[in-house]
Formats: sequence, structure tokens, C-alpha cells
Amino acid sequence: MTSSILEKVLAALETAERNISSSRYLLPRIWQEPATGVLESSPVAWHRKALETILGKPAVNPKTRVSGKNDWSGKSVAYNMFVRLTTAFDHDGDGVVSPEPLSCGFRETGTFLKSIALLPYIERLGANTIYLLPVTEPGKANRKGDLGSPYAVKNPAAIDPLLSEPALGLDPETEFGAFIEAAHRLGMRVVQEFVFRTTSVDSDWIARHPDWYYWLRTEPGSVSAPRSYGPPEFDAETLATIYEKVDKHDLSNLPEPPETYRKQFAAPPATVSLTAAGYAGTAPDGSGCIVASAFSDWPPDDKQPPWTDVAYLKMHRHERFNYVAYNTIRMYDTALDRPEHSNRELWESVSNIIPLFQERFGIDGAMIDMGHALPRGLKSAVVENARRNDPDFAFWDENFDPSPPNDEEDVDAVFGSLPFVIQDPIYIRGLLNYLNRTGVKVPFFGTGENHNTPRLCHNLAGLESGRNRSRFIFGLACVLPAIPFIHSGMEICESAPVNLGLNFTERDRETWGPETLPLFSARSYEWRACNGLEPLGAYMAMLLSVRERYLDVIMNGTAGSIALPYISSPDMLAVMRKGERCRLLFAGNSNSEKSARGFMEFQQKSFTLTDMVSGISHTVSGSRLELEMAPGQCMLFELPGQAETPETTGNNQTK
Repeated sequence: MTSSILEKVLAALETAERNISSSRYLLPRIWQEPATGVLESSPVAWHRKALETILGKPAVNPKTRVSGKNDWSGKSVAYNMFVRLTTAFDHDGDGVVSPEPLSCGFRETGTFLKSIALLPYIERLGANTIYLLPVTEPGKANRKGDLGSPYAVKNPAAIDPLLSEPALGLDPETEFGAFIEAAHRLGMRVVQEFVFRTTSVDSDWIARHPDWYYWLRTEPGSVSAPRSYGPPEFDAETLATIYEKVDKHDLSNLPEPPETYRKQFAAPPATVSLTAAGYAGTAPDGSGCIVASAFSDWPPDDKQPPWTDVAYLKMHRHERFNYVAYNTIRMYDTALDRPEHSNRELWESVSNIIPLFQERFGIDGAMIDMGHALPRGLKSAVVENARRNDPDFAFWDENFDPSPPNDEEDVDAVFGSLPFVIQDPIYIRGLLNYLNRTGVKVPFFGTGENHNTPRLCHNLAGLESGRNRSRFIFGLACVLPAIPFIHSGMEICESAPVNLGLNFTERDRETWGPETLPLFSARSYEWRACNGLEPLGAYMAMLLSVRERYLDVIMNGTAGSIALPYISSPDMLAVMRKGERCRLLFAGNSNSEKSARGFMEFQQKSFTLTDMVSGISHTVSGSRLELEMAPGQCMLFELPGQAETPETTGNNQTK
């Protein structure tokens, strides 16, 4: 019988109990039961009980094969965890989440052990899939904040030591394996995010493979980037040409950056040495050089701050294209993106990373950071190698197109564009009308937020408004051909951003820096009081339970399956889902601050509809259904057989 990694962790806990003195250890009550406040326990007793509970349950194997491809991904309900943040807590009650372990050897920042204990809570929410942000070891050079970014990967095969509990005396790989085992025992899948386009500027790969990176010339005696280094600048005419060619998918003879920019780059050095700012070396022409740090490459006039902690991998070898720009690292010029120029050894190493995690830990799927910006040949090799090991292995793509072509990479889900339209019901209708016309080829993430976007509660007059917005968006997501996606903290109405990636203002950037953003520094959610609001967990679980009963109807992505019936209030949204066995009618109030009243008209004179969210019945009288909805309220009805499609004529509320 195969030994259990969970049992090994349990044994380590029992050893730790003999070696540590008693100390105050506080925990959020909500992790154990639907209540706010804290409870006090010894860290060993708390975690031992959690592990024993999971080990005591009948093991469920989510990898059980069925005939043909097991499309588990399409049935996923994802809970998105950034381990270091999601299970962080002020355990000693001193008002600070310390980046250093407590005297008892247990951490206040999030760990795999605490994440194992959190799994039953996630299960109660209705999630069946854990989506992990990167858990690999981050670099230290040019580190942002006090912990650094998980996207600045030092070693793509090593697990971040900060995610293990020192008190256990186990390596982080063992504790990660225990987390995967615990999730699988509860019937959950685990999707892990990987970073294949960049590494940290002090990556272990740089010393062994300098030719996998771009190098910048330095001033004599200096190991710092020239002050002039930054994204290349293009004049207005050149920018217009770039956009026109890319829009037409014409990547031949793309405009190159100015010669002065290109001349900043040197050929790779033969040997390198590590400095505080990353690796440095001597170029073949004798000039000093350092590994080039990265920046946002698209759009080519993007004004994001530079990414000084990461460096782009050099996917191709071509003397003419020895520089970092949009046409070498994303919109690959056709003269560059040819088989003879592929950096084959690098491609082979990248494409073997996921199989390593499959074999060592048994992960079920992968999200590739900026996967759509990888060379097509490399991405195909990544997918092929993973599916050779596991035909059911899922790939999720960070693609904002809600209905992308799916011919080359066989993607199982995409991020989509729902978070970018949630501010205005007119734009939500526009997106849904588009999806109704084109159909939904692969599910998109049903969410209004992730770690790179503003929280649903961000910059609102009050958190109650944010809670109402979250109710509406999650209710809508549950009736679309999407993967319901709970960004951790959303269920307790967190408002602080994790990172400033997309859709943030200059004021946001002035307010939030690396020292306060959880992507880079030790922070925690407001688990203790849940931000003073009733958590949304029970609401989410109820909606997901209803969704499960109608999954065949809801996941029908064929063109014409998402109708938008007319509803008289501009704040209210009505969506009808059409399936072979029935039709569903969703109605929601998108206004997070004010109630709304509206009506819908049917061809039938009189019948009764029961809202599956509240259990309240509503009467259609004289062909009209009158609805009054609180801020953010959602209703969901199964239309009876005799009720024909609600009238759609006169709907001028779309864009």
C-alpha cells in the first residue's frame, strides 16, 4: 500500500508537539464554522484535527477515468488561492502579520499546512477545484516588498520554502504534496499556475544558460542598467502601423525599435556572476553587461512601471532580433518565429516543467501566465507533453477573448472579459449579445475580479455596495457557460487589491505600493470580522447547488443559447438560457446601491414562477411579470413548458 504524505505530515505534527512550548495561537472562526470572530487553539491541535478529519473521510479519487476524455474542467467551480495570502493570519494577535515564523515555529503568512486545514471550508462554499497562483521559489534580487513576487521565479522546479511550516521539519515539496493529496481525498482537483515567459533576474537558469536571456551593455565598472533603459518609444505614425499590422494578423516586417534602443543590447556573455541586482558578465566584445529586466510589452506604448525583478526568456536565437520589444517576445516577427531560430534547449526545458509536477505531485491542470504570448510551437509542446502523461490534464489560458479560436492549443478554459464590463449593465448586455451570436467555444471564468484586477468592493462608497455588486456578478456568472470563479477573499468582501495589474488608476498606483500590496508583502484578509458584513459563502453555496441541477442547460454554449429578454428597468438584467430539456430565466439588479422595479412581458396570460434563490413565488398576470429587487439581488426561475419566450422586441438597452 502506498504510504500517505498526509500521514507523514501528521507524524511530523506529533513530533512538533513534543518540541514546542505552548503559545497563544488565534484562528479565524469562519475557517471552522459560519461565524465571525476568533478561536484559540494550539497550532498542533488545530492542524492535527484538520488532517485527521480529512484522513478519516472515505477517499474520493477525482482522477477516476471514464470512457473517452473526462471533461472535469468544464464542470469546475474554482477557488483561487494565493497560498501566502489566503491563509495568512495574525495568529499571535499583535496586530501584524510577520514574515518571520513565530517562536513556536509556525508561520503567520500562508502555508500549505494551513491551506490543507482550509479545504473543508472551501468545500462548503461549493468549489471543487483549487486554482493556485505560482508556488515556486521566488528570486531575491530587486525583490519587491518584503517577500517578493511569486511571478519572479528563481527555480521553476523548486517550491517556495516560505510556504512550509518550520515547526514540522519537512521540506516544502513534502508539504505541497500533502496539500495535493488532501485535495484529492476530498474529490477536488488542483490547477497550478506556471510562469514560462520570464524568470527572476537572479534565476538559477542564468548562470547555466546565459544565452536564454537578453543582456544590456553597462557603463565601465557598473553593474546597473543604463538609466536610459526602458520600453522602446515609437512615434505616432509607427504606433499606428504596428496596431494596424497586428490587428490584421500580419506579423511580417513589423516596425522595429529605434537603432539607439537596439544598440543597448549585447551578445550573451560566456560566464556570469551574481550581484545584488541580478547577474552580470562580460560580452564577447569586452563590454560589461547585465541581464535585461522586463517591462510591459503590449500595448507598445504601455506606461506601466518597469518589472525590475524579472527578465524575459529569449525564445529565439537571431542576431538581428537581439533586443526586448513587442516583436521579439509576444507578436513574434515572422522572420524570427521560424523553426531554425527556436531556442530548442530552452523550449525543451520549459515543456518538461509541467510533467515534473505531474509526476512528483499529481496536479490536475495548469494555468500558464501569459500563455497566449508564448511561441505557438512551444505552447503546443507544453500541452502535448502534459497530456502524454494525463489525457485529462486541463489547460486554462490567460486570454481575455471570451470566445477565442481553439484549434491549435486545445485550451479548456479562458479568463475571458467579464471583469472588464461589470461596471455598466449596457456593456454586460453587449458582451452577452456577442456571446449569443458567436457561441462560447470554451468556458470563461465567471468572475468580476482576480488578483490582477480591482476587487468588486474596490473604491465603492461602502463595502455593503461591494457586497451587493458581488452578489449580482456571482449570480450572473452561475447561469453563464462559464467556470464560477471565487477569488479568495471575495466571499468576505475584501476591497484591497492584491496587485495593480489591469484597470487601475494613477491614484490607485500612488496609494498602493509593493510594501502594501499582498502580491509582494506579508498581508492578510480580514478573516476575523469579515469586513463587518455577512459573508457570502452560504449564498454562493446555494447558487452553486441550483446551478448543479441545471448544468447541462447552463453549460450549453451554442450560438443562440443566451437570450436577453426585454426588462423595463435599465438597472435590471434578464438572461434566458435555452437547453434541450428546459429554459431558465435569470433576473438581477445590477445597481449596488438602489432598489429597482421593472416588468417583463410573456405571451401567456397567467402562470406562476418560483424563484429558486429565495423560494418566493411570483405571478405572471395579464402577460406581465412585475419584479422589485433589492440592490444586487438575483432571481432564477425555471420557465414552465407552456411559457413561451419573453418578448424581446423594443430592447434598446444593448450596445
